[in-house]
Amino acid sequence: MAAVVEEQEPEPSAAEDAARDATDAVAVGPGTLPLLAGNRLSLDLYPRGCHRLLHLCAQQVPQLLEVEFLQLSGHEDPRLLEATLAQLPSSLPHLRSLVVKGGQHRDAQGACLRGSLATLPAGLNGLVRLAHLDLSFNSLETLPACVPQMCGLGALLLSHNCLSELPEALGALCALTFLAVTHNRLQTLPTALGSLSTLQRLDLSENLLDTLPPEIGGLSSLAELNLASNRLQSLPASLAGLRSLQLLVLHSNLLASVPAGLARLPLLTRLDLRDNQLRDVPPELLDAPFVRLQGNPLSGSPPTPRSPPGTPVVPKMPSLLLSSDLDSFAVTPLGCSVTLTCGVRLRFPAGATATPVTVRYRLWLPEPRLVPLGPHDSLLSGVLELQPHGVAFQQAGVGLWLLFVPPRARRCREVVVRTLSDNSWSDLETHLEEEAPKRLWAHCQVPHFSWFLVVSRPVSDACLVPPEGTLLCSSGHPGVKVTFPPGATEEPRHVRMQVVRVGSRELPALLREPEAAASPLLCLSQSGPLSFLRPVTVQLPLPPGITGLSLDRSCLHLLHRAPPAATWDDITAQVALELTHLYARFQVTRFSWYWLWYTTKACVGGLARKAWERLRLHRVNLIALQRRRDPEQVLLQCLPRHKVDATLRRLLERYRGPEPSDTVEVFEGEKFFAAFERGIAVDADRPDCVEGRVCFVFYSHLKNLKEVYVTTALDRRAQAVRGQVSFYRGEVPAEVPEEAEAARQRRGADALWMATLPIKLPRLRGSEEPAQGPGLSLAPLNLGDAETGFLTQSNLLNVAGRLGPDWPAVALHLGVPYRQLQRIRHEFRDDLDGQIRHMLFSWAERQAGQPGAVGLLVQALEQSDRRDVAEEVRAVLELGRRKYQEGIRRTSLAPGDLALRGPSSSPSPEPAQA
Repeated sequence: MAAVVEEQEPEPSAAEDAARDATDAVAVGPGTLPLLAGNRLSLDLYPRGCHRLLHLCAQQVPQLLEVEFLQLSGHEDPRLLEATLAQLPSSLPHLRSLVVKGGQHRDAQGACLRGSLATLPAGLNGLVRLAHLDLSFNSLETLPACVPQMCGLGALLLSHNCLSELPEALGALCALTFLAVTHNRLQTLPTALGSLSTLQRLDLSENLLDTLPPEIGGLSSLAELNLASNRLQSLPASLAGLRSLQLLVLHSNLLASVPAGLARLPLLTRLDLRDNQLRDVPPELLDAPFVRLQGNPLSGSPPTPRSPPGTPVVPKMPSLLLSSDLDSFAVTPLGCSVTLTCGVRLRFPAGATATPVTVRYRLWLPEPRLVPLGPHDSLLSGVLELQPHGVAFQQAGVGLWLLFVPPRARRCREVVVRTLSDNSWSDLETHLEEEAPKRLWAHCQVPHFSWFLVVSRPVSDACLVPPEGTLLCSSGHPGVKVTFPPGATEEPRHVRMQVVRVGSRELPALLREPEAAASPLLCLSQSGPLSFLRPVTVQLPLPPGITGLSLDRSCLHLLHRAPPAATWDDITAQVALELTHLYARFQVTRFSWYWLWYTTKACVGGLARKAWERLRLHRVNLIALQRRRDPEQVLLQCLPRHKVDATLRRLLERYRGPEPSDTVEVFEGEKFFAAFERGIAVDADRPDCVEGRVCFVFYSHLKNLKEVYVTTALDRRAQAVRGQVSFYRGEVPAEVPEEAEAARQRRGADALWMATLPIKLPRLRGSEEPAQGPGLSLAPLNLGDAETGFLTQSNLLNVAGRLGPDWPAVALHLGVPYRQLQRIRHEFRDDLDGQIRHMLFSWAERQAGQPGAVGLLVQALEQSDRRDVAEEVRAVLELGRRKYQEGIRRTSLAPGDLALRGPSSSPSPEPAQA
């Protein structure tokens, strides 16, 4: 019915909108002129930049005629942005540089958000003096028709858009010298590209190109060409005609050969061919100092002689890029290279499997039963499961790459991939490869499939102790050594050493003794019998500031801990301490943990336990923020103390709320939960929600963030609801106190209460309904089916609340016509949340009862770079499937083996039991 009404009532034109916006933008002119510096006008970092410019145009400010450089934000309303750009030819006739970029805003995961710009007004080609156009980080799917008509354009930047092709009309830009179209979806290039005879720099990296047109050899002025990270399998011979070429970047493609003529380019100073599949490299390139060939089968070796006629052709290794809606792929004896959307890469060499194998994968959210961590370890990734478990590969060299954000403190620590093998967890030999300053790949070789995760741990030094004896030294602390005399063992045994640094201020603060000090903490472990046949000598450095010539022996304590016990014992009287100027030596026959203290305290065992716990504690703050446009949406997060200020600066544009909680101390992997109180409850059936309590597990290097919708049974038309959210340690108990005061009064060492923060649901005005836009009726709605999982009305509301400015991209990927998007924007032009909910629920109503609707939604979210929301939808579906299977088993409608299997119910050993 609403669509019929919209057909009868025509939409306002862009000119009418511009006039209305200019009228609304009163009192912004005087504040805008200071942003005009000479001939530059920068409005991209200020709110309502388009409003400001429209007001200046309406006032016909004479300074606009002098503007040659203009910067606008791509995060403005699309209709307002289009109306503003339409004014430029008449109001800024001397404009030479126009920048309309997104990327200034970031999502909750820190990724740059695309701008809303999807097209340009046709009249923009009236900017006859425009020489520089930057439309990066936007939502362009096709190049606007006015761009090829800007004949004076010298630089065109289109990176980080959604372009799948470039038009042939691009060849009309006869003055173009720089073209950047990186991070798009280009699959082919127009042949007219070769007519750009003035082009000097061309960057087409991070696309989907598999071929190049031969016409590219016509770029006679080209000096730099970047084609990295595409799918190129061959290169046209015409590349050898680029006589001006100085830099050619081709790494991370699928090239099996390169034209021999590249070696004869007279000005070429760098040729990057890393990480390809090169089998035939011209000898001139092998010997050239400017060529980089790492990561190729023939890198650094003579080329393979050409095969005689009749020799069978070896098929090329397939390369797969899996979308988010797929959870499996096939591996054949030919091998393959696989890239998953969850930050995982796999490479199967030829012959890894004798028969085709279907590999299934899943990324689990980390929790203590899945994540085996040592006392001083930190988790850096989720848990990757690859099935079938335990299938050994016939050929070594199956590569696994896991993406992670490097830890802040990396001194004397190392990153390893940990896997489950033979009922126990072990660490694989791991190599790090840098993708970006804050993104690293952990690369290892896997013998079979199981569970995998990335861990940061203290540097581990290991050796094999033979009967003849040996010396083991710490690589991070040269003063720590262990000497094994001859005859210490009859059979060779493996020994491992870890050294944990201790802050110089920790112990004096705990003991309230300024002179107190401690050595590094030494952790020793071994395989085989518990005891050595002969005493082993251990050397530890004396605590900082203490020397063997001046110390008081009565203040020196050697502490010992035998895992898994948590107690520390003073064994100073049981060993003979040999002191030098800098070191203490002692002999042991059984390995354990050792710690050297210098303090006047007499009984230090209990103090050592507290100090050891402090080494493993993280100081965090808890935050609870409500979305400004929708107070029912609450963001809960546990942040390390050093990240709070930066996170709040990023979030407070969209959220408001109280100050963070007081500092709380938690362990890595510690469980806690959030309970809404005083009339407020969670309004969704979530997999991480038990009895209305939202469960958390703290991992210091992961995002401990949850967004929930809350509701209340109280009447908000009478007054606002003033509730609260309290955080408690441990598992969700059977009953949680209604109020936090009782728990707050007993803040002892074993107190469960952590913090309480206020939550306010404002009073509703008139007939306003919570979580509904104007004119939107939320009838009961379930999307999906019982077997594959439902998305309820509350689940869809939660999805709608997370989309924000990305909703048009999601809508287009869902198949919503662009004209319908324009109607929604017009009907809810002052209500972003109303636009999102109307789009999502109207689409869901049309999809009700149809198979595959939920999968289509997940795929659209992934294609719109909203993997965070897609993962949450998958988690909700998994919860629904489990409940459905449990219901079947309870009513005896199906055998128990139909239940969905996770790591806890798999026939393979549980990670928690390893």
